[in-house]
Amino acid sequence: MATLSEIRSHEPAGAASAARVDMKFEVVVIPVSDVDRAKEFYTRLGWRLDADFASGDDFRVIQFTPPGSGCSIIFGKNVTAAAPGSAQGLYLIVSDIEAARTELLGRGIEVSEVFHGASGVYAGTDEPYLFGRKRVSGPDPGHGSYRSFASFRDPDGNGWLFQELTARLPGRVDSATTNFASVNDLASALRRAEAAHGEHEKRTGQRDANWPDWYAAYMVAEQSGTELPQ
Repeated sequence: MATLSEIRSHEPAGAASAARVDMKFEVVVIPVSDVDRAKEFYTRLGWRLDADFASGDDFRVIQFTPPGSGCSIIFGKNVTAAAPGSAQGLYLIVSDIEAARTELLGRGIEVSEVFHGASGVYAGTDEPYLFGRKRVSGPDPGHGSYRSFASFRDPDGNGWLFQELTARLPGRVDSATTNFASVNDLASALRRAEAAHGEHEKRTGQRDANWPDWYAAYMVAEQSGTELPQ
C-alpha cells in the first residue's frame, strides 16, 4: 500500500494549495422573459439592487442580493439560454418563516401558506421540494430546523422557497468562525439564547451572573450543531 508521502509525490503541482482556496458561491442566473418586469418584482421583494448594466440593445444584466445573503442573482437580456421560469427550487434560508412570509405579503407578493413535509412521502401531485412532493399545512409540529417552508414565484414562474433554519446540523458551521449574516439573524439568536437561559435558571433555581458567557456558548453551539448548554 502506498504511503501518504508517496501519494502526495504524484499529486499535480499546486494541488495541495488549491484545496485550501475558498470557493464562495456568488451568483445564480435567473432566466426571465421581461427584464423590466423582473426588475420591478425583485425590487418589490426589498432586495438590494447592485447593478443594472446595458451594452447597446443586445445585452443587459441586472444583479440583486437578498438581505443578509452572500450570494446574488443576475438576470437580463442575452445572459442565459435557459427557458424563462425554468429556475426552480431556489432556497432562501430564514430564521423566522412566519415573519419572512408576513413581510412579503406586506409587499404585495403572493406567498404560499407555511407547510412541512409528510414524513417519507416523496410522490404526489404537489410541487417538489427538498423533502418530497407532499405538502402538509402548517409549520413542522416539532419546529425542527430545516423542516418548515413557504414558496413563491416571480412573474416568469421561477420558483423560490423559504426554509426555516435555526440551528445547522453538526459539521456545517465551523464553531471557531461562527458568524451571523445580518442583524436580524443575530437578534433572533439572542432571543433564543435568552429563552433557553431562562429555562436554565429555572432548572438551577438561581440567577446566573455569568449569563453573557452562557449566551455566547449557546449561540455558538446552536450554529455549529454541537450539544447545547443546559
